[in-house]
Amino acid sequence: MEPMGQAVSTATRTDADDFAVGFYEQLDAVRRMQGCLLDAAGFGPCESAYEVTTAGPRWRLRHYGGAGAAALPLLIVAAPIKRPYIWDIAPTRSALRICRERGFDVYMLEWLPPDTSDAKAGIAAHALDAIGAAVTRVSRDTNGHKPVLMGHSLGGTLAALHAAVRPEALAGLVLLSAPLAFAAGTSAFRDAIAALAPGDLAGVQIVPGSLLSHLSAMADPMSFVWSRMGDIAATMADPSGLAMETRVERWALDELPLPAALVAQTLGWLYREDRFGRGLLNLNGGIARPAGLRLPCLVVTNTADTVAGPETVQPVVDAIPDGYAKVITYPGETGVGLQHLAVLVGRDACSDLWPRITDWIGARG
Repeated sequence: MEPMGQAVSTATRTDADDFAVGFYEQLDAVRRMQGCLLDAAGFGPCESAYEVTTAGPRWRLRHYGGAGAAALPLLIVAAPIKRPYIWDIAPTRSALRICRERGFDVYMLEWLPPDTSDAKAGIAAHALDAIGAAVTRVSRDTNGHKPVLMGHSLGGTLAALHAAVRPEALAGLVLLSAPLAFAAGTSAFRDAIAALAPGDLAGVQIVPGSLLSHLSAMADPMSFVWSRMGDIAATMADPSGLAMETRVERWALDELPLPAALVAQTLGWLYREDRFGRGLLNLNGGIARPAGLRLPCLVVTNTADTVAGPETVQPVVDAIPDGYAKVITYPGETGVGLQHLAVLVGRDACSDLWPRITDWIGARG
């Protein structure tokens, strides 16, 4: 597979293609080693305690607890790219802890590194099978209460696809910087990804995480490289801000591989063909379309986010049935490394935005 170029079919796959995949696998290992050095310097994960209540292929369900049997269950769908502690990166910058303090019974669907037997696990296996199993378990463990489903980035995209097919199982849906609209011209990032990404992953079973990071940086070097450097410079006089920048950079080194089918279908069915926005996404016989989001939806967008800004959700919001969707727009902030993460780790987000989010969630109980 060529990392950034033309499609590679089984017939044309070469030793050079295998070398490219191997190169990114080695880069994953190098980046994890760099992360260990930052761990030794005191910038490693400091997550809240949890128990694993159930697990399945490529995932497990974490339970953090809440305020008792009557608490509203909240199921967070982590993004399958990188590890999930971005939700709980530090005690003072933790969306997850804010939700627990509000009294919600918090669960998280965590994705695990796949092996070669998982290569064909695509969008349906993640959005329907895994999320569906987690929703069922949460409901069972909370005396039949329907959970509010919440996700950021690709985790939010998968959560939206699940909710569009099975809205009756949920009390609500919260989407945080989660891209949903992928028509050509929707955003510069979408168009660049569609042009740069390989069109065929034939013969590839597991896609290294570093390849996807490289692809994103090529699609939007301003956000993924230059703006991050500028953000670090802007926090030099702010020790707490610089420490958070370093924690985010450490998290960014935690590359996770993905099943080839999930990557191929995300790039093809969503980014190139916009099947969800067009109402044509068939997931095991269920059609995921914006009109299927017949449940309370809170959509949070960041105007400074070039990966999943307002333009990547508004066309879908406009197609959601009247009365179901509420949109909160957030201006972003410095000291977050990458604006795409600001809604989870920003100082202003935690102090000003998250009380509004949790108020909305609380009204679902």
